[in-house]
Amino acid sequence: MPAVTVENPLTLPRVAASAEAQTRPVLGVATAPSGFEGEGFPVRRAFAGIDYKHLDPFIMMDQMGEVEYAPGEPKGTPWHPHRGFETVTYLIDGTFVHRDSHGGGGVINGGDTQWMTAGSGLLHIEAPPESLVMSGGLFHGLQLWVNLPKSDKMMAPRYQDIGGGQVKLLTSADGGALLRLIAGDIDGHHGPGITHTPITMMHVSVNPGAELTLPWRKDFNALAYALAGRGTAGAEGRPFRMGQTVVFGAGDSLTIRADETQESRSPNFEVVLLGGLPIREPMMHYGPFVMNTHAELAQAFEDFQAGRLGTIPAGEH
Repeated sequence: MPAVTVENPLTLPRVAASAEAQTRPVLGVATAPSGFEGEGFPVRRAFAGIDYKHLDPFIMMDQMGEVEYAPGEPKGTPWHPHRGFETVTYLIDGTFVHRDSHGGGGVINGGDTQWMTAGSGLLHIEAPPESLVMSGGLFHGLQLWVNLPKSDKMMAPRYQDIGGGQVKLLTSADGGALLRLIAGDIDGHHGPGITHTPITMMHVSVNPGAELTLPWRKDFNALAYALAGRGTAGAEGRPFRMGQTVVFGAGDSLTIRADETQESRSPNFEVVLLGGLPIREPMMHYGPFVMNTHAELAQAFEDFQAGRLGTIPAGEH
C-alpha cells in the first residue's frame, strides 16, 4: 500500500488551509466491526453505528481486506442487483473484474477506481480474475455507496473507469503528506470523478509525525477513515487508528496528524477523507436498494424478481 505514489512529493502542487479557517472539531470516533461479504471475503463496515445525519449523502463503506490469499482462495460476489445509488470501488492492491447484465464492466487494478451509477437498476458481479484465483495474492480495497437524489434515482446506469494515472496528486504545505484526489475539488484542484451528488473523496498518506490541514467546503460534511496506521484528528488531537472512522463537526478546514511511530506493516498513516453535500431527503435502505420510500423499495424487489433489472447472461449462472 498504496498503488499510486511519487518519489518526491515536493514536486507536487501544495494545498493548505488559510490561517483564518475554522478547524472542524471531532464529534466522535467509531470502530468498524468486521464481517464477510459476497462469497466470503473479509470486510470492515466503516460507518456502522454512525447516525445517518452525519453520513448523508454517504450510505455505507466497506474496507475489503487487506488479505493475502493463498492459491485458490480469492473470492468475490455472486450476481446481485442494485438500484437508486452509486458504488465507488477503489482498489489499493490486487485485481477485480466487474460484469453486469447490460454487458458493461471492466477490470480494475491497484490504484484504479470504478464508479458505477446503478440508477434505475442492473445486475452485476465482482470477482477476482482466474489468474489471481490460481496464484493467490494480496487484495485490498474500498467500496463506498453514495446516495442519489430522488430526481436521479431512476436514471440510466453508467460507468466511469478512473485509472490510477488519472488521479490528481497533491501534497501538504510542508510536503509531509501525499494526497490522491479521486473526486471533488480541493483548493482549486479537481479530481477526475464525475459525481451526481457533490462529494470529495481522497486517499492520503501522512508521514510519521506530519500534520495535514486542508480547506473543506463549509456546506459539506466531513469523515476520515483510517486504512492503516494511527494518528489524531482535529485541533484537539483525538486519537484514531486503522479501522476507525472520525466524524467531524462544522467548520471550513480539517486536520489530521500521524503519530511519530507507525506499524511495521505500514510506514505511513493511510486515511480516506470524505465529504459531501447532504441530500436531506428521506432515505430507505434495504439490501441492495436505496430509495426514498418503503413503497419504492417494494417496487424495486418486485422489478428485480420480474427480471426488469436485467437477466444474468447465458452461461453465467
